[in-house]
Amino acid sequence: MSLVLPTSCLKEYLDKAPQQGLTEDQIFTKLDNFKLFFDAVYAGTKYVGTAWDDYNIKNAFPLYFGLWDQKYTFESVTDASDQGRYMEGQAWKSGNMSETIVNKMTYDAVRRPILESMFTIIRISNQALKNVSRIDDADDNAKNDLRGQAYFVRALGHFTLMNLWGPMPYLDKALGPDDEWDIPRLSKHECLTRIAQDFDSSYYFFNLAGKIRRDPPIGVPGHLDYTAYQMYRPNGMAALAYKARALLYRASPLNNEKGVTDWQEAAAASWQALQVALNQGGASLLTIANRKQNYFGATNTDESLWTFTYGTLTWNNGGFTNVTNCGFASLFNGVFGASTGSWSGVCPTQNFVDKYETSFGEPLNTAADQAAATAAGHYNEQDPYANRDPRLATDIITNQSPCQGWTSNKAQIYYSVAAGAVTYSELLQQNYLGITKTGYYLRKFWFDNSTKNQVSSIFSDPLFRLAELYLDYAEAANEAYGPNTPAPGATLTAVQAINAVRTRAGMPNVLAAYTGSTAAFRPRIKNERNVELSWEGHYYYDIHRWMDLQTIMSSTLIGMDIEKVTATPAYPIGFRHTRKPLSQDRQVVWKPQMYYLPFNNADNLKMTKFVPNPVW
Repeated sequence: MSLVLPTSCLKEYLDKAPQQGLTEDQIFTKLDNFKLFFDAVYAGTKYVGTAWDDYNIKNAFPLYFGLWDQKYTFESVTDASDQGRYMEGQAWKSGNMSETIVNKMTYDAVRRPILESMFTIIRISNQALKNVSRIDDADDNAKNDLRGQAYFVRALGHFTLMNLWGPMPYLDKALGPDDEWDIPRLSKHECLTRIAQDFDSSYYFFNLAGKIRRDPPIGVPGHLDYTAYQMYRPNGMAALAYKARALLYRASPLNNEKGVTDWQEAAAASWQALQVALNQGGASLLTIANRKQNYFGATNTDESLWTFTYGTLTWNNGGFTNVTNCGFASLFNGVFGASTGSWSGVCPTQNFVDKYETSFGEPLNTAADQAAATAAGHYNEQDPYANRDPRLATDIITNQSPCQGWTSNKAQIYYSVAAGAVTYSELLQQNYLGITKTGYYLRKFWFDNSTKNQVSSIFSDPLFRLAELYLDYAEAANEAYGPNTPAPGATLTAVQAINAVRTRAGMPNVLAAYTGSTAAFRPRIKNERNVELSWEGHYYYDIHRWMDLQTIMSSTLIGMDIEKVTATPAYPIGFRHTRKPLSQDRQVVWKPQMYYLPFNNADNLKMTKFVPNPVW
């Protein structure tokens, strides 16, 4: 592990410098050379076998984690989705975290070496902070911009490690061979405090450098020009937003040490970040019709505070093999790619589909909720996708929903029975190994690409959207001040912040029955986060920090069985919908040690002061 076996990116770079006619002094005194060193945090690679593979900040990005070789997404290891094919993600959610899985997430450069990549970018950032004042040919703005980036990257590296493996020592200097490497872990609260402080320092320097955003504001030529303004680099809006996220996580039940004070500080940080994003950054919520541009069709949007774009990808871009490929195969099932034996996909469970309320605002999370909505005439289990939150249609492919290029341009996800023989529709063809077992496919990141519609599109990862800031503020304000009292200095209550996101989605305000108290409103805030931020990597972290993991990983995963029948009053649209548990091998399992990933066995043996996580 990097804590006890240091790797020096600086040394690797300096080893090559003499061949390029560079000395160490030239590297750190010339801006172009300095950037060549520091920019490894964004694009650094490691040569493995016959390819250069990503060994950089992208390994901290939730969607990038899912775009590899069909093994996992952050949602597929929870109750949110099944993979279609039985893959290693199922072992993970079944409580069997093997050494094989751990190594793929720590050191295996052709997979997702998150742990080692994060320690690497932390080390580069520390070297940059140590040496940035030495640059001779850069003005103060350029130096402050580099400082802002270095503080940001250092914080993000620690934040990623904290969320997956628990609290770490906070490495705020580049350790050398004579320094102590076996360092005790901080408490969870202190680790997140240090992370928030670094994000705050990042904002301070971005503000000095005039980098609240990198591109010109709306209405000015160059606005949203991703390439020209190097918008893969973070900015001041993002720094404050991540500070707010870190403090929200610190206030959450898993990490809270100071009770309501932690929530108050999280609310203040979220409100500050929201105001800077709106008033200085010019951010705005997109309409529900344009919300999809956060994911495909654009490099970035006015809702984006920070986005990573993969550029234009072809319809069948396959499994991740090197830094030039990203894998749709991990998001969409084989039937879309005409691959009978691969493409595992993301298949939302009925458990998650039930989070999408009726269009009248009634919850559908439980059988009692569904019965109440049915009694009100707003929900029919045999026409279950009518009168629903519009985000259901934008996020999930349901039976008979639009499906470009397929029969009648609709998704056919059903079977029929005649004379004892079963016939499966085209999206349930049994010769495809990866078809849905839940009755659903993922739409949110899908731009209608398939073997039936061979189009290309820009594909982007929305690392932080304005919508999240409203949700972060609402959660913290509700816990600190209740649902109907603004935080000091704020002009929105928690309820009003949630309703801002719902209004954009075309949903009514949260029903008054749920806004009378902190406890009553809390489940609706959680549900709103689940829906608005679905499949963007938040759900995994949310259910951990809320300490909801035991309940969720002890639940039964449900799918929707859909049989085509003759239309009758009982089956008004000609389909019989039946909720059925997924097979036992696809269920989730709860173990207390599942809150954090284990380290590999070799690292466990090296640790003395650094107490390892339980193996599971």
